[in-house]
Parts: sequence; structure tokens; C-alpha cells
Amino acid sequence: MKKSGILNSDISRVLSYMGHTDTIAVGDCGLPVPEETERIDLALREGLPSFMDVLETVSADMNIEKIVLAEEIRADNPVVLERILALCEKLPKQCQVEYISHEELKLQLKTCRAVIRTGEATPYSNIILQSGCRF
Repeated sequence: MKKSGILNSDISRVLSYMGHTDTIAVGDCGLPVPEETERIDLALREGLPSFMDVLETVSADMNIEKIVLAEEIRADNPVVLERILALCEKLPKQCQVEYISHEELKLQLKTCRAVIRTGEATPYSNIILQSGCRF
């Protein structure tokens, strides 16, 4: 049994297979997951687990060089955006932030190794994390 870090076996497996520039997404309970992308469903009920709880846990176990957010989060969910940006500032390496349309974000989910579905029910609480290199 693992002593620390992510205990969810699916998330742990996907993160261990990721290489430089591979991506994984964390999304709210309404984010559509493409058929070709693995879905890791953590949603228990509305709000549980929260988007930020999952994002903070994943980011503690992943080297992130870039995040991708929907442009719409700026106007429609500034509270979550502020928390995401504060988390990025705490990451060990500089993290690039890219904003794209929500429609483009949904298209990019097709190339993610997995989408982690949370119980979050606030608008545009979705993020794509791009893996950095450890050296």
C-alpha cells in the first residue's frame, strides 16, 4: 500500500505513465469526456469532491509546466480562477497559463491521457495540465 501521495489507483497510474508535454484534465461534473479519453470519475454528489481539492492533490504529485483554462472562467468564475492562479504561483517551477475558448478546451480533451471528473458544480471549473520535465 502507498504511504503517501495520490491513493486513487487510476490517477496514480495515469500520472506515472505521463511524459514531458503529456496532458491530463480535471473537470467539473458537467464536462463532457470524449469517448476516446479515459474518464476517472470521482464525483460522489454535487460539490464532492471539489475541483480545487482534486487539483491541489494532483498538482502536488505532478510536475506541471503549463495549464490551459477556458477564457470564460475570467468572467464567470473569478473565485476559482484566483485560487488556480495562486496554486500556480506555489508550484516549484514557473507555470505558463494559456486561455482558450471553452469549445477549444473540450476539443483538446481528446488528446489528454485522462479526464478526472469531480463533483464541482460551478461554471468553467475545468483545467488541462501539461506535464513538465523533472530535469
